[in-house]
Order: sequence, then structure tokens, then C-alpha cells
Amino acid sequence: MNGTDITISVESGTPGTYVLLASQRDATITETTDAIDVSNKDAREGAFVPGRYSATLDLDALYIPADAAYIDLKDAMRNGTNVRVELIEGVTDIENIDGVVTSLSRSAPDQGESIVSASMQLTGAWVAA
Repeated sequence: MNGTDITISVESGTPGTYVLLASQRDATITETTDAIDVSNKDAREGAFVPGRYSATLDLDALYIPADAAYIDLKDAMRNGTNVRVELIEGVTDIENIDGVVTSLSRSAPDQGESIVSASMQLTGAWVAA
């Protein structure tokens, strides 16, 4: 699948209504599971079982000050509230999850495009759309 077919939307002020983050350039979803060590003295080999699951989302987009999704991310960052994000593949809404915006930055290089970057710690479970 082409990376341009995978996009992130942010739930607007109306529950269930999502707004596509404009001019997205990159999105990385990282999922991890902690390993719980259940080794004991009966065996030399280590033994592990799956532990806590977690996921993060990092994204970059061109900075568009009036973009509704960017404003929602900025408000969540400044107000300490969760946002709901939705993963879209092509034109199909795949799944959504809540997230805590842990960082939001804007870069404005001389003679270059202005970029906004956001990082989120996702919370709870992915829900099919």
C-alpha cells in the first residue's frame, strides 16, 4: 500500500465527526508489548509472557494555521485533554483510538516550508470504525 493512502483524522467538537489533518506528510504508529519475565530456577532458559500493550503516533504535516484538525490538536495539548484519532486506508475508515498529545511543535525554516509535528501516547484499545 502506498503511504499516501494512509491518513490520520482527528475527531472534531461533534462526537463521531472526524476532520482530516490537512497536508499530511508522514505518520508513524508504533505498537509495543512489554515482556513479563516468568523465568525460574528450574530452567536455564528465560520464559516470558505478554504484558502491557501500548502504542504511539507521530505525524508531520505542512503548517496550516486555520486547519481544524491542527486546532483540535493544539487545544488538546494546551488544555490537557484527549483527542480521538482515526486511521484511514484509502477511503475506508479502519479504526480509531484516544490519544494524549505529548508534544506539538512547529518549524519555520528560512526559505522552506513550515512543518507541524505531533506525538501522541495512544490510550485504550483500537476500535474498529
